[in-house]
Amino acid sequence: MNPLIRIATPEDLASIMILYAVLNPGDRPAPVERLASTLKEIVSSPYFEVVVAETGARVVGTCYLNIIPNLSRGAAPYAVIENVVVAGDVRRQGVGRAVLGFALDRAWARGCYKAMLQTGSKSDDTHQFYRSCGFSQTEKRAFVARPAGRLKEWIRQSPNDGADEKKGEAGSFGLR
Repeated sequence: MNPLIRIATPEDLASIMILYAVLNPGDRPAPVERLASTLKEIVSSPYFEVVVAETGARVVGTCYLNIIPNLSRGAAPYAVIENVVVAGDVRRQGVGRAVLGFALDRAWARGCYKAMLQTGSKSDDTHQFYRSCGFSQTEKRAFVARPAGRLKEWIRQSPNDGADEKKGEAGSFGLR
């Protein structure tokens, strides 16, 4: 498969949200006006890019590239890549590799000295995929903090009525 890889536009919102529903099936949908406003903010920023892979008229993959200005490392920026997802019916066809390759090329062109991503996936296949794209899981250790008591604002409640939130774990919320 040879998808067109490009930067998302506001017109891609619905397609991106379909993919995000696969990535985080437990997320509560935000109002479309808020989503549209957020994507417009992302698109207008010189520091953020949503990368999409398109086949025909269908968006089949995406990731979110953040370029972070930095005062260390000679003031070289660094990149954070989030929300990597490919439609299930086109996985293992090079779409994810093309999206990440595009994002990394953009980061390197902007002078980033490193690019980082995190995954909540426990799948060895996913970890191997990221390693094959040039990411190392041995250089850094990631820690995640979330605002206390606010997870339920973004995530549908699980059958255990928030017990996972109290433990600070994804549990059955469907987080990845």
